[in-house]
Amino acid sequence: MSGRIQIVIASAVVLLDQLVKAMVRSRLELHESITVIPGFFDLTRVHNSGAAYGFLNGVDFPFKTALLACVATAALIGLGVYAASLDRTQVLTRAGLTLVIGGAAGNLIDRISAGYVLDFVDLYRGDWHFWAFNVADSAITIGVVLMILELLGLGRRRVSRAV
Repeated sequence: MSGRIQIVIASAVVLLDQLVKAMVRSRLELHESITVIPGFFDLTRVHNSGAAYGFLNGVDFPFKTALLACVATAALIGLGVYAASLDRTQVLTRAGLTLVIGGAAGNLIDRISAGYVLDFVDLYRGDWHFWAFNVADSAITIGVVLMILELLGLGRRRVSRAV
């Protein structure tokens, strides 16, 4: 996977994430829901002012948004440097990092522009709810899964050796 393809894919993730979030913002008020699959899946607009999975969401301290944005920016830079150092044969890891970078950038745009990350996918059963998430979070999750698969040896090409 070439660097250009990675940039295009990461940009597409950011674009899709921001387009879907714009649609959610235009159609749902904060905490408003639309049932998609009764008893399992709603679109519910929530604002995550914390980190992943709502960590620090209920905690307020000076410059929280700026601090989280700086941490996310540093992480993006680190991921970009790491991605550039990968061997071309590490296809799953490169693809995974591309999705992680695109997702992280999409959420960073929210954090900088609105002070929170917009989440809206609400999966639940009875009173139990999974953490709400968005397109960017999904890209990050898929990217991590791809990297784990390569760590487990599923992305390596097998080369036969003559004896």
